[in-house]
Amino acid sequence: MNRHIHTRIGMALVEVLVAVGISVVVLVAISAFEANIFIYKDSVSGTFESVQNAQIILKTMAKELRSASIASDGSFAIAQVSTSTLVFFVDTNNDSVKERVKYTLASSTLYRVVAIPSGSPLSYVGAIESTSTLLRSVSNGTSTDMFQYFDATYDGNELPLVEPITLTTIRLVKINAVLTSGTIQKPLVKTYTMQVMFRNLKDNL
Repeated sequence: MNRHIHTRIGMALVEVLVAVGISVVVLVAISAFEANIFIYKDSVSGTFESVQNAQIILKTMAKELRSASIASDGSFAIAQVSTSTLVFFVDTNNDSVKERVKYTLASSTLYRVVAIPSGSPLSYVGAIESTSTLLRSVSNGTSTDMFQYFDATYDGNELPLVEPITLTTIRLVKINAVLTSGTIQKPLVKTYTMQVMFRNLKDNL
């Protein structure tokens, strides 16, 4: 009789341990699933925001570049170029004064630096500059130039101009932005490209 009771108690304990073990496994699986769901959600949300921001920023840059023109001090519309920096003159606020605008990539961030000329006659020497951030998490590296330049003969297939570049020959700029978004667990890399013609330069009239 006692042996039968002990046997039943032993079986009940085993059943309880098995049930607890199964519950633990189920809880771990659910937790892992929920964690993956949140990671995926954050990744999709981050990617969507990155795409939206990149498209808006590139369109704004393109609009300014298309309107580049002779500076208020008579300088050529394009002041400086490199694979990571582009400086030009444009009237950013429709006041008939041409601001000096610089797009520059530094430490994975693309900046916009604006200088307003002053004095009479207008001069950019000593102009106060204001800096704003355009894009973060830019991962162009050394393999992809942020800016590439082309002359009037560009037909879509030619290689970009190589440095040193004669500024007055530039008629088109190609912007390449490689952005990393998503999460640390699931990083997503996407390249955004835009070609912009300088409308106010002589060969494009």
